[in-house]
Amino acid sequence: MSQKSVQNYIPALTGVRALAAYLVFISHFAYVFDGSFPLIIQRFLGEFHIGVTIFFVLSGFLITFRYYNSFHLTKDWFKQYLKNRVARIYPMYFLLTIAAFTYYFFTKDQAITKGTANPVALMFLNITFVRGFFYQFWDTGIAQGWSLTVEECFYFSAPIIFFIARKYNKFYIQPVIITSFGILLVLIFRNVDWHGFFGNFTFMFLFTFLGRCFEFFVGIQLARYVIKNGFTRTNKFNFTYSGFVFIFVCVFIMALQPITKPWIAGLESPIGIITNNYVLCIAIALFFYGLLTETTVFKSILATPFVELLGKSSYIFYLIHLGWMYTILHTQLNHLNDYVFTLYDKWGVDWHSPFEYDSLNLIYIFIVLNAVSITLFKLIEEPLNHYIRKSNFLIRYQPRPKGIED
Repeated sequence: MSQKSVQNYIPALTGVRALAAYLVFISHFAYVFDGSFPLIIQRFLGEFHIGVTIFFVLSGFLITFRYYNSFHLTKDWFKQYLKNRVARIYPMYFLLTIAAFTYYFFTKDQAITKGTANPVALMFLNITFVRGFFYQFWDTGIAQGWSLTVEECFYFSAPIIFFIARKYNKFYIQPVIITSFGILLVLIFRNVDWHGFFGNFTFMFLFTFLGRCFEFFVGIQLARYVIKNGFTRTNKFNFTYSGFVFIFVCVFIMALQPITKPWIAGLESPIGIITNNYVLCIAIALFFYGLLTETTVFKSILATPFVELLGKSSYIFYLIHLGWMYTILHTQLNHLNDYVFTLYDKWGVDWHSPFEYDSLNLIYIFIVLNAVSITLFKLIEEPLNHYIRKSNFLIRYQPRPKGIED
């Protein structure tokens, strides 16, 4: 079955984006539940960073599904491809990164710069994605934005990966070569004092494309399989729920691993890296294959218009859920809590404040962040995306045939 004969847009996979973003949100704030749950539950929630792996496998699948049979290594094709990627990723990242550094210039919040002496140069490293190659800078600015350096590396590599796979039939060896190159860079630079450029193996394997390329290749292979075989199959094995359970088995394995400082999760142990980079992505691919080929309640929920909207706005949610905007919201809730208790003192009552519990405050912030994300998506991200795609940026705009999406 050719790529043109299968649908180009899959609502359930858009819904998956929201699921992935929310898992990352939980992982960053699992500490809120300290003392309320057994330690293993806290550790389990702390390994929900798996949302990032879901994003990587999904990116590998979607880029391959949309471009594998239509790519051409020509100047015009690459310009159009790059234009589409810029329109999708860059505007909101740029605006929110500028907002983060503006926040720093007013507040001097070291969470933005991590003590870096030159914030202007650091801002440049952030808006160009270069910070993601340096251990000293990877979590500056919008800290979770490190993953966009990984994504952009994949976007630039994808056409070459496709070309080698199709022309020379060399697919499976590519992630081996890419990862080996990453290992070589660490061996060269780990003893060089250059801001931690590929400074250690843990950093390389967890925070760079060279270390995490296998996750994208799993998504690529899933797309190649679906392009060739379509969405229909004869066996009755339930991939959706089996893959979903397998995903959380991987989470449990990582939760059992010891934590070595300065790292904060079992992910950063050797077994954690192997599980996250090479096993978890296979479980995610099985889950995706189920969503693509099966009719389940889970798929129906992910494909509902509201969850689809959450998925479309999840990129913004991911960028704002941790950092300056969260800090502002958290500070305001603390002020509200103080104000409520001031009122209680005036009234002479001993009541509970709706803002005194960290877990409830986290829910409030979660709701507000989603509202902000949807608003920014509708008012800024989506219009800018369409504007750039229809502009003459990089290449003159040519309307696509109806039903064909970039």
